[in-house]
Amino acid sequence: MFAYPQDRTCPWQPSPGYQDLGRQGPLHRVRLWDGRWIWMVTGHSQARRLLADPRMSADRSRDDFPAVLPRLDAPIFKPIAIIGFDPPVHDVHRRLLAPDFSLKQVRAMRPHVEELARRLVADMLRAGPPVDLVEAYALPIPSMVISELLGVPYDDHEFFEAKTVGLLQAKSAEDAERAGRELWDYLDGLITRKEREPGGPGVLSRLASEVDEDGDLTREDLLRIALALLIGGHDTTSQMIALGVVTLLEHPGQLAALRADPGVLTAAVDELLRMVSITDVSGVRVATEDIEIDGEVIRAGDGVLVSSSMTNRDPEVFPRPYEFDVHRTRGGNAASGRQHLTFGFGIHQCLGQNLARMELEVAFSVLFEGIPDLRLGVPLEALPTRSGGTMQGVHTLPIEW
Repeated sequence: MFAYPQDRTCPWQPSPGYQDLGRQGPLHRVRLWDGRWIWMVTGHSQARRLLADPRMSADRSRDDFPAVLPRLDAPIFKPIAIIGFDPPVHDVHRRLLAPDFSLKQVRAMRPHVEELARRLVADMLRAGPPVDLVEAYALPIPSMVISELLGVPYDDHEFFEAKTVGLLQAKSAEDAERAGRELWDYLDGLITRKEREPGGPGVLSRLASEVDEDGDLTREDLLRIALALLIGGHDTTSQMIALGVVTLLEHPGQLAALRADPGVLTAAVDELLRMVSITDVSGVRVATEDIEIDGEVIRAGDGVLVSSSMTNRDPEVFPRPYEFDVHRTRGGNAASGRQHLTFGFGIHQCLGQNLARMELEVAFSVLFEGIPDLRLGVPLEALPTRSGGTMQGVHTLPIEW
């Protein structure tokens, strides 16, 4: 019996148990916390085929949709906007948001994000070591950016950051629902103010003016979108910055290659996204019909979970899959290197991936340029890592120079 999930023993590598599964084949039966058995996909091609298959539903309001963790059984997650809807609702909501996360829009934001990152580095240098990089740098960058993009007051960041952690790290559905409802009520009040004062800055003000209870966007839809974007727009990116820094510091040769050639930056970010696989889940689905794949039959009603950490290490796609190589996506390796599934695949792939990539590029380049002798403030094994879930990360990241 294989119980899911399992904790990592290294911040940038899958658990030993997942690695064992990957060596056995691409499709596996694993047991969840509630006794339910679902399929876990560790093969890259199998994951892409299933994530693109319209017979696989992402609708989290379905009674047969698997809750892979106890907290995901909370009503607040049923459904969650964008990733938790099937077409046509998913397509309508995605079209409403696509312009705000386009590559053109993200490029226009970059100088502002670079200025923000440089200011945070200057603040750290003035304060002097030791510094918690999560609190001082990794979290403020995406929190400020998503606040400005959505039109959420950054003055409230301590509240929404704490409630996001409470929601994502909750041990029970009850605890998750409590934290999630506090965020919901906060956003409800914020949207009410935007409705009373139309024309303000940010995505939420624009969408508030487009609410139509008989149309494509209801007020509940808007609240679910706001919740998903606020949570997804800061926590995952902040932890990706933190674990990316850890991974680079623990691979000094690769960090030196990045410093020697800034042109490697984009490739390095993709390699970090592949290696760290921050959410460890590229998608959870439920089959609506029987599906035959590679000699197995996924029955209607079966749950399916795609492991990003293992599909990102499929040796048929990624040579030397457990090796960190910042040059992987350059030259002849480019085709394989950017095929990682960290942002998912198919119609539900991450809406904010352009923004996340830009934030990561800025965060790493500005940090290592501004503090060239950066080092961990504690041994690697002493880092307070997150456990008991699918979202990887550290609670704090002590650094020195």
